[in-house]
Amino acid sequence: MRSTGRPKGAPFYLYQTMTHRIFGKVPEILIRFMFQRNVRALFAGLVLLVTVFCAPLRLLAQANLPIYTDRLVNGFQDWSWGTKNFANSSPVHLGSNSISLSGTVYNVALSLFHPGFDTSPYSSFSFWAMAGSPGGQALHVFAHVNGADTSGMNVSLSTTWQQFTIPLSSLGADGKTNLERITLQLSAGTSTPFYIDDAQITAKPAPALVHISVNATQAVRVADSRWFGLNTAIWDGNFDTPQTISLLREAGSTVLRYPGGSLSDEYHWGSNKSGTNTWQWSTSFGNFVHVATNIGAQAFITVNYGSGTAGEAAAWVRHSNVTNHYAFKYWEIGNECYGDWETDTNSNQHDPYTYAQRATNYIQLMKAADPSIKIGVVIAAGENSYSNAYTLSHPAMNPRTGTMNYGWTPILLTTLKNFGVTPDFVVHHVYPEWTAQESDPLLLQSTSGWARDAADLRQQLADYFGPGSTNIEIVCTENNSNSGNQGKQSTSLVNGLYYADSLGELMKTELNGFVWWDLRNGADTSGNMDPTLYGWRAVGDLGMIGGLNTRYPPFYAAKMMQFFVRGGESILAATSDYKLVSAYAARQSNGAISLLLVNRDTVAPFNARIGLSGFAPHPIAALRSFGIPQDEAARTNAPALLQDIDTNTFNSASGLFSYTIPPLSLTLFSLAPAAPIVSVLPPAAQPGGQIILQLQGQPGARYVLETSPDLTSWSAAATNTLSGSSLTFTNAVSASVGQRFWRAVWKSDR
Repeated sequence: MRSTGRPKGAPFYLYQTMTHRIFGKVPEILIRFMFQRNVRALFAGLVLLVTVFCAPLRLLAQANLPIYTDRLVNGFQDWSWGTKNFANSSPVHLGSNSISLSGTVYNVALSLFHPGFDTSPYSSFSFWAMAGSPGGQALHVFAHVNGADTSGMNVSLSTTWQQFTIPLSSLGADGKTNLERITLQLSAGTSTPFYIDDAQITAKPAPALVHISVNATQAVRVADSRWFGLNTAIWDGNFDTPQTISLLREAGSTVLRYPGGSLSDEYHWGSNKSGTNTWQWSTSFGNFVHVATNIGAQAFITVNYGSGTAGEAAAWVRHSNVTNHYAFKYWEIGNECYGDWETDTNSNQHDPYTYAQRATNYIQLMKAADPSIKIGVVIAAGENSYSNAYTLSHPAMNPRTGTMNYGWTPILLTTLKNFGVTPDFVVHHVYPEWTAQESDPLLLQSTSGWARDAADLRQQLADYFGPGSTNIEIVCTENNSNSGNQGKQSTSLVNGLYYADSLGELMKTELNGFVWWDLRNGADTSGNMDPTLYGWRAVGDLGMIGGLNTRYPPFYAAKMMQFFVRGGESILAATSDYKLVSAYAARQSNGAISLLLVNRDTVAPFNARIGLSGFAPHPIAALRSFGIPQDEAARTNAPALLQDIDTNTFNSASGLFSYTIPPLSLTLFSLAPAAPIVSVLPPAAQPGGQIILQLQGQPGARYVLETSPDLTSWSAAATNTLSGSSLTFTNAVSASVGQRFWRAVWKSDR
């Protein structure tokens, strides 16, 4: 059911038990005072239509994790040894292919690798196997967990297809956070081939209840306005259009990045050209400015390190902020300069020492042009990541651990410190997947990596830069699911959930910027379209928008997040006791609590028990959701309203309430504070014809005390955000006024 909800500030009424009179259908409190004057205390809040969602508690199937279905899927990689064929056409159990392997005992094995993942949602490893004639073969099945092989177990094969289901506990892999590899090694029998087919990791039944808790008194951090960013691209021919401005406003974008990824290290802003190109790009800096200033966005500008100069960068700063007063504050030196995929015309390419030397000059000249700007440098997690032949010449000693490291970040930070140069921020990019490595469930697991990356980067800053690093910010100016060829996952509902889940996890860290890649990128049909991936679109695209205005699921996820939290508001502590349900909470500036729930499973709804600590909600809450129904509406070309975020109401909110979270969905509760109470403190008659009113409400909530002579025309007398549970007001009562009414109003501002 879809409803339009209520107008902002529409009242809802609760009241004390005193002398009641009815005005229409609204109960009110009548308090009589001397001088035959009346003061009536009213509470105003929300009137909402109601839809209740509930479900009986039952155990439901969850999505399994396929490994081999005629081919390796879900990002598993072949690390096998011996003679092998992953496209064997006969014999097969199901489908068209199986895996055949042959070799002598211990010298042949099927070994399947995946970057470490959490096995807590899964129960067993299942596969079909068959021995070649004359049979008698046995396999030793074991796992690689947390960097070590487990003892595993043996299974015997027959000359007909047989299914084996091995509990993960028997492989030493149950409930582990870092399963990396499963191996089936020939341990007995002849060297004739054996066959494997239809391998998967089987899911556990859904839990009877998922417990969600929110502590409204525990603020994790203040929300940063730079969390709601989008990359823009110089090749976007639809960028400087009214449609783009409208879309960016709809998505709530507050920061834009330009000129666009790897091309930043080829782009010359003055000519709007790259390299030796004789033609200009579709979106010039002037086009970017037109859109950014129209929506009031701040900007991250990436200057050309790979083929540009410090002078060119400084001229850009001067043109932007001195000549034209655009006040673009954040400037990055190059893009992913550690990577060999980036243009780098320096003698020592992708060398952190050279980068630090040149960055020093960039910072000096750019800040001379505008001292108010903030300048960032490129870093990477992992002390030895992106080491190369050049990094061997300038190793960096970690003064805390005494180890010598050859990675990009230690050398860069050590060199900058030695030069006496402190960047304002460091830039981190995250793409958890690469071409043909997509996995829906494991992509959504990967969002937990933000806490690890934040801790890693802050530790490197502290180790290699010392006390001077405390004021260096960490920002993310690129994030998406996959940095390679794009398939259907990038335009699917899964990637929409990844956007929200990724940003939600980042919000719990110290990172002060989040800029998604990107607004428009372009259709790609060269990526993974495997049927094990959720989704129906026939193209991949890292953009939120296809063409002029086709909205992909990540767009709606970004739109949802503006209703969750905005800059300056508070992120609160929220937890879920189940891996496949994420929970995030925030206190809005008006005192409401927002609760975002992400169901990562493609098939199972989860019955949740939600507990709120330190906050008493009104029973009627605004409810927004985005998931399979909206994605199906897009597939069937239903009206745009049905493809958009569903806005509804929920009337069972309390300190402890239940809700069934649909599969593969975003669910956002906006919980208004419980009704305030306005009362008159005794004695009713005060010296000088005054009364004292007391407002009792929720700490952190913003209330408006309103007054009216006739219950029709209301005016604000005071607006206050409560620091405690009550506030008193002293008001003069004129003898010329026959009666006056008072009410307290909590109003939503979104």
